[in-house]
Amino acid sequence: METTDLMLTSMLTMDRGENGGEAGRGEEENGRLTQAGERGSKSPSAGPAPQVSNGFTTPTPQSAREGAGSAAGAAPEPGAGAAGASAPPGGLRTLVVQQISSERPRETWSKKMDFLLSVIGYAVDLGNVWRFPYICYQNGGGAFLLPYLLMAVFGGVPLFYMELALGQFHRSGCISIWKHICPIFKGIGFAICIIALYIAFYYNTIMAWALYYLLSSFRPTLPWTTCTNSWNTVNCNRYMSTDHNVSWSNSSTSPAEEFYTRQVLQVHLSPGLHQLGSVSWQLALCLLFIFIIVYFSIWKGVKTSGKVVWVTATFPYLVLLVLLVRGATLPGAWRGVVFYLKPDWQKLLSTTVWIDAAAQIFFSLGPGFGVLLAFASYNPFHNNCYKDALITSSVNCLTSFLSGFVIFTVLGYMAEMRHQDVDAVAKDAGPSLLFIIYAEAIANMPAATFFSIIFFLMIIMLGLDSTFAGLEGVITAMLDEFPHVLAKRREWFVLGLVCVCFLGALSTLTYGGAFVVKLFEEYATGPAVITVVLLEVIAVSWFYGTNRFCNDIHLMLGFYPGFFWRICWVAICPCFLLFIIISFLAFPPEVRLFNYHFPPWTTVLGYCIGVSSFICVPVYMVYYLLSAKGTFKQRLLKSITPEPSSNQHGHLIVTNAV
Repeated sequence: METTDLMLTSMLTMDRGENGGEAGRGEEENGRLTQAGERGSKSPSAGPAPQVSNGFTTPTPQSAREGAGSAAGAAPEPGAGAAGASAPPGGLRTLVVQQISSERPRETWSKKMDFLLSVIGYAVDLGNVWRFPYICYQNGGGAFLLPYLLMAVFGGVPLFYMELALGQFHRSGCISIWKHICPIFKGIGFAICIIALYIAFYYNTIMAWALYYLLSSFRPTLPWTTCTNSWNTVNCNRYMSTDHNVSWSNSSTSPAEEFYTRQVLQVHLSPGLHQLGSVSWQLALCLLFIFIIVYFSIWKGVKTSGKVVWVTATFPYLVLLVLLVRGATLPGAWRGVVFYLKPDWQKLLSTTVWIDAAAQIFFSLGPGFGVLLAFASYNPFHNNCYKDALITSSVNCLTSFLSGFVIFTVLGYMAEMRHQDVDAVAKDAGPSLLFIIYAEAIANMPAATFFSIIFFLMIIMLGLDSTFAGLEGVITAMLDEFPHVLAKRREWFVLGLVCVCFLGALSTLTYGGAFVVKLFEEYATGPAVITVVLLEVIAVSWFYGTNRFCNDIHLMLGFYPGFFWRICWVAICPCFLLFIIISFLAFPPEVRLFNYHFPPWTTVLGYCIGVSSFICVPVYMVYYLLSAKGTFKQRLLKSITPEPSSNQHGHLIVTNAV
């Protein structure tokens, strides 16, 4: 990033009396010169003294705040004087020089709550509502909470904290930040952007389905409650305890299932991934409307998206509380809660439970997608990101737990009405849990239209937050990497990005689009993003250095991270991520949707999609080593040496002069 730095230089004499006269003449038009202190003893906890532009080392932190003498929670160095103090004859003087930059000041959040709600809205997504409850009851109910919490404490939260701290200190997106950490790993940033595009290709389609349901809810009788519609088959049966004349067989289907599969998805018109069919124009219009909302929410930056999240991040909690109260008053609700929380301690002996716990907390908190880096980069430099990490990650985990009660009280009601066991009702996972089981339960409640409208509106809100965040991660990364080209053309760049996402999502809007969504969900994001985060934590902890990273945090917050966080970043988090990657490779998931089993060639296709993003990392490493100048040893040394940050922590820099 090019800057125009106008720095005042001045010859200092060694005489104490002349020093006082020089201090009065230090004010100039383009700079301010003050004596900030003298050479003092090194603090053993501060690590090596930072290098400055003239090659000397300075015992004081390179920060405007600390250099000017306003403490950031750390005691001043022994022997260091206040600004303007005279230096002893022959001593090394520290100058505080005002730095004036020609680049545009970085945008910041209007309020602290804008940032917190944006992070919460990003972390709390559709997976909290459908994935966590299903995984919880499938892996031992209440017993699953033990591995879930352990994985959160030792894996998820440390990674979450690390990304917030990195983004806030370096104030850069996921691409340009690597020149300040470890330049050879810059390919990680490009891989993250590609992964974010893949997510945008399929994630917004789920919101388009929810919008279709929402629009279909504005009628006295919900269309998925009867079997007399044009899309219904002879196997359609409305099977509830009040329907005494209905006989249910293995070939029977509910009206909610047929509405979802035959009217919304129209998946019966596609034989599989080899023949997707044409695009559904109804879903295409729904997706277009979703992307229009997305565009006008993020086109101006965090100033606009920070206001939108006050609605999109808080409304889902209101709806969850309403649905929880309604579900708790339904007959049979207690059966669902018991099924949800009844512990099966024997399942803790299975490695599958621990794998699911690790994957769930990782994808729930969402490190590695570039979003936390982008959001934190718009924070004030001394914002307490440590407290933010603990608050937002706790809210996310508690929301997942609360969603389980919302889902399973209704499943218990369904089991009571059908005279079935809860596990027979809760056999569907993923979107089917929301669009079939929960939709059918809502349809059989009093005031079904009202509850249907607020429920599917909640689904849309949950998805919008995550889409805002995912695209903002890409936008921030590209604007920081190419500021001279894109900084003044943000609106046009966002428009182009949204158009690319819409065109990329067209394959998910076909009759076989649900198969494409499943393929992207299983292969395009999971293994690639976990591998990317593994490289990220290795680059920060082992190459950039935990001590240097902790010094950065001390410079921002005024205190050093504890021993627990250091151990997690250096050893536990890499092992945590490696555990997930190995388990995925050792036990590849059996991908199926409805009655369609994905053929073997789709596995190869899925791995190719996953590798297509991750390949950026080794390709950039080779490119960097080939394009750098010098011997191979010099190139290698340069590739792992962080570049100094130039105008990131204020308008004052500290330098030394004799």
